[in-house]
Amino acid sequence: MNARARRAKIAAVDKQLAALINRRCRLAAEGKRTYNPAEEAKDLRALDRLNPGPLDNRALRNVYREILSVGRSLARPLKISYLGPEATFTHAAARERFGSAAEYLPAGSVGGVFRDVETAAADYGVVPIENSLEGAVTYTLDMLLDSPLQVCSEIFLRVSHCLLANAPPAEIERVYSHPQVFGQCRGFIQKNLGGVELIEVASTARAAGLAVKEKKTGALASELAAAVYGLKILDRNIEDSAGNITRFLVIGRRSAEPSGRDRTSIIFSLPHRAGTLHDALNVFKARKINLTRIESRPSKKKAWEYYFFVDLEGHRRSRKVKTALEELEGQAKFLKILGSYPVGE
Repeated sequence: MNARARRAKIAAVDKQLAALINRRCRLAAEGKRTYNPAEEAKDLRALDRLNPGPLDNRALRNVYREILSVGRSLARPLKISYLGPEATFTHAAARERFGSAAEYLPAGSVGGVFRDVETAAADYGVVPIENSLEGAVTYTLDMLLDSPLQVCSEIFLRVSHCLLANAPPAEIERVYSHPQVFGQCRGFIQKNLGGVELIEVASTARAAGLAVKEKKTGALASELAAAVYGLKILDRNIEDSAGNITRFLVIGRRSAEPSGRDRTSIIFSLPHRAGTLHDALNVFKARKINLTRIESRPSKKKAWEYYFFVDLEGHRRSRKVKTALEELEGQAKFLKILGSYPVGE
């Protein structure tokens, strides 16, 4: 096929795509909710099954993320609060879920994200909950205990660091980054940045903001930071471990509907006597409900009393999860269901 014929076929496909995308977005905008986690999870799983290639599922999902984002905005653009500043990994996770058509509101703390959603300054919030290397984000756990908000979605984001600068690598004299990032990139630093001054700052976004203003200066930060601050990416994937993944929660004013593959998060406390935790966990074992995470936190009300944060497979409306939670409520001093939501991909 010659170039002219190929271009004509591409133009014909583009015409069909434009019509179909607009039709899909109009249909989506007719729905009552601008964001429905369960419906979107079902749509994306169906998309995986329908994908004939050569695009892999992740690449196709990236295209659909923007289609979903624009479809939501036709009804009403969403306001998304996230742990800022701009270009942090929480910002990247929020964009991963809500796309470019949403309005993003950086908050100065996890508590600020919760307040934005509780006061309706934002429709949803995105906060980190745990990292595969660093463990739980305890402040988020504490906020979930007291907040009336519900967890309605989760996002898994691979934490990948880049060397950013607007100077040639050989001319870089100093590099800014968060202290954890310096630790996660120790091997790359020893091999490639010997003699370079390493300066710790509060966030990778702050590091990028400083690097763009100063000559002969670089930053260890994300690809998103490069785009936001106008820095060149000199090297990608410079972290020592490729298994550095952060899990984020989307919080809102209601829980998600069942999607067919869901997770439920709960908090509970128990009487302080021998065997109570064993008995509590047995209500899930007896029904073959898998627990994917359990974390304990001091109650801060009385010495040696704890709250237990548990993630379990299944939706709170399913029969076996519902009966297990009812039995647990009979044993517990306190039980709070944080939300049921589609399992993150």
